[in-house]
Amino acid sequence: MIQIKKLSPDKFPSALKEIPDPPKELYLRGELPDENENIFLTVVGSRKYSRYGRDACERLILGLRGYPIVIVSGLALGIDGIAHKSAMEAGLKTVAVPGSGLSPQVLYPRSHISLVEEILENGGALLSEFEPDFQATEWSFPQRNRIMAGLSKAVLIIEAEERSGTLITARMALDYNRDILAVPGEIFSPNALGTNRLIRQGATPITSSDELLRALGFEPDENKNFSSETLIDASENEQKLWEILSEPIPRDELVSLSGLSIQEFNTALTLLEIKGFISEELGEIRRNI
Repeated sequence: MIQIKKLSPDKFPSALKEIPDPPKELYLRGELPDENENIFLTVVGSRKYSRYGRDACERLILGLRGYPIVIVSGLALGIDGIAHKSAMEAGLKTVAVPGSGLSPQVLYPRSHISLVEEILENGGALLSEFEPDFQATEWSFPQRNRIMAGLSKAVLIIEAEERSGTLITARMALDYNRDILAVPGEIFSPNALGTNRLIRQGATPITSSDELLRALGFEPDENKNFSSETLIDASENEQKLWEILSEPIPRDELVSLSGLSIQEFNTALTLLEIKGFISEELGEIRRNI
């Protein structure tokens, strides 16, 4: 049975009560993480993301594993969906703020219905100011952006074109005195025009999970992140491959650089994959953190 709760104003997150135009109504599916025990971080970006944007989003969020951080995003296609999935992979709670009501019949986008169920099963929540049966419109997405901006301590922008809804969220966050964080982009990419401009205007550049943690007020615990010294039960060969993989490398090149025999290489590589430290995509092997 689908349970959609209408929150009484006294149950609204206190952060939302602080913004100049707080919502008059809020509807909830799932359980909203305790704002007194967690830091809320909104992560948004381009729907037409690049591989660089996807990798940045995944690695930054996976590096937050073990910290009391809740990832907020808009359930949209692209970086939003990647942010929700990466949060759950890292064992973090995530809150989705769609541009529609929360009834399954109108939830948008339809292709993320299974993602919604996964979010709820993992202790996350869906939050909306729209009536449960409200269908998404052009104006509802910019309007819901203020909920995402207001709900969080900071907003992290991962890829944004020069004119985009993502930058609307950034402007709202700035108006609400929230911290603006941005991942620097490739200078030839249209998806980097917005983020690089934000950095020129004073946004904090984020290039690692440690920088992100510090921006949120945490002192990174080196034991919580993977490194050549902290790979649990890693063999010497596994650590050797890990050190080489500072950036994605084709398999043949990795074999050559490692100096290992094919049998030693395959054994070490397989164990790193099983442990979730690395993955192979489009012919290249990369770290997951």
